Amino acid sequence: MILLRHGQSEFNLHFSATRRDPGIVDPRLTELGHLQAAEVVPRLAGERIACIITSPYTRALQTVAPLARALGVKVLINPVVRERYAFACDVGTPRTELERSWPEHDFSSIDEVWWPAIEEPAASVIGRAALFRAEMAALPDWSDTLVVSHWGFILSLTGKSVMNGELLRCDPHEAPPEQLTWRA
Repeated sequence: MILLRHGQSEFNLHFSATRRDPGIVDPRLTELGHLQAAEVVPRLAGERIACIITSPYTRALQTVAPLARALGVKVLINPVVRERYAFACDVGTPRTELERSWPEHDFSSIDEVWWPAIEEPAASVIGRAALFRAEMAALPDWSDTLVVSHWGFILSLTGKSVMNGELLRCDPHEAPPEQLTWRA
């Protein structure tokens, strides 16, 4: 499968400059984030992508938009690939609001409040990533899947830290990372 970290969000912009939570709930992409999302389209043009799985966070949905249009493939919304719940940006948008904002997607499989109520331990994200890895490994078409996700989830899945808009290949049959380094 191919993993894509969402484009730069308003949170990423402020947090990278100050290392402090700016208090932005479910942030949108910045202008650079939209550009990063658009730049991925030609890089994936030659790939056999049959499905896109994305987190329900706005920054991920905005990253998916140009890809879904260009590739013409189904988008599956899956909270399992969401970010670790640790900052204000990890408070999501309720399902009914997402349905109004993104009518082209089916949100019926997620709860109204699909993000955790309290800070999520790193071990929980690692567990989610392991579950997702196993589910993907069981699918015959896992290699034709694009997953739009977040720094913490991708780190937990692969052991690699990726930048906004960065692509990374992942074979779910390969052994998961043994040790992860979470930055504060």
